[in-house]
Amino acid sequence: MSALELVFASGYEQVVFCQDAACGYRAILALHSTALGPATGGTRLWPYASTADALADALRLSRGMTYKNAAAGLALGGGKAVILAPPVPFDREALFLAHGRAVEQLGGRFITAEDVGTTPADFEVAARVTSWVAGIDGKGGDPSPWTARGVFAGILACAQHHWGTTDLTGRVASIQGCGNVGAALANHLAGRGVRLVVCDPDAERTRSLAQRLGATVVAPAEIYDVAADIFVPCALGAVLNDATIARLQVTIVAGAANNQLEADRHADVLAAKGILYAPDFVINAGGVISGSVALLGETHDAMVRRVDGIADTLHEVFAHARRDGISTQRAAEWRAEQALARPRTR
Repeated sequence: MSALELVFASGYEQVVFCQDAACGYRAILALHSTALGPATGGTRLWPYASTADALADALRLSRGMTYKNAAAGLALGGGKAVILAPPVPFDREALFLAHGRAVEQLGGRFITAEDVGTTPADFEVAARVTSWVAGIDGKGGDPSPWTARGVFAGILACAQHHWGTTDLTGRVASIQGCGNVGAALANHLAGRGVRLVVCDPDAERTRSLAQRLGATVVAPAEIYDVAADIFVPCALGAVLNDATIARLQVTIVAGAANNQLEADRHADVLAAKGILYAPDFVINAGGVISGSVALLGETHDAMVRRVDGIADTLHEVFAHARRDGISTQRAAEWRAEQALARPRTR
């Protein structure tokens, strides 16, 4: 199936290709669904090997945002933007002004914030030319701590479901990716007595984390072979596939990365191996939930309860999966699809 056929077959509402040759800006803005509200999702800046790879990433990520927002009970749709990183050095300010102009042209159908390769500071720049950004001061702030808090709540739910306790003392967690979310999550886990094994392509990140939290550092290619209780993917997507799952020596997979499964069937592969999988679009929703304060007019306290409520959502997903003999991924998708099928009320 060609990329264009996939866009139509999978129900994407709008896919926009944008460029500004003056600053090297090339981007794809993918709006999967506005059935529940304006499409929301981060902007990723990445050195894609090809435009086709960038398009595939944008499509996969935007669909995931639709399911994430629906499963979290938010009146928001799903979208994503990817910027093909220009050759270095480049003018970052000019790049994000161009991106802000592209977002503005969608007239509020798409609201974006930071993602892999971008920062809240980038969207302070974009906010000069568009109001349709989040995750900055006055509009939810940095979502990373809230993503980490939600994933931690989800890990506790996994522990309760799998081991019958939320006591993590002496457990081992292997964390793939030590960026803003991965590092914040490491703090949560270390505070509960978890021993950490970490990896990241940025050697300085892992060195700093290891010194601060007493973590063990391994090469990125070795993380799948670590004997641990919990594997915590906090980097890029499609990391769970036939080859990597065969190497895993863990009992729980619960992390912040988007689109962790290379294909939906890999949820069944994990289950067959006796590994409890926390669907990524459920457990990593804390960041987008934090933006609901500004986007939906929720109170801060209501937002905090919703982030911590990720644990309750996962308990419901796990119970559904066990009751119906389906994967946790399929149970989570069913939850989102039920929300999408209900008439929009706001």
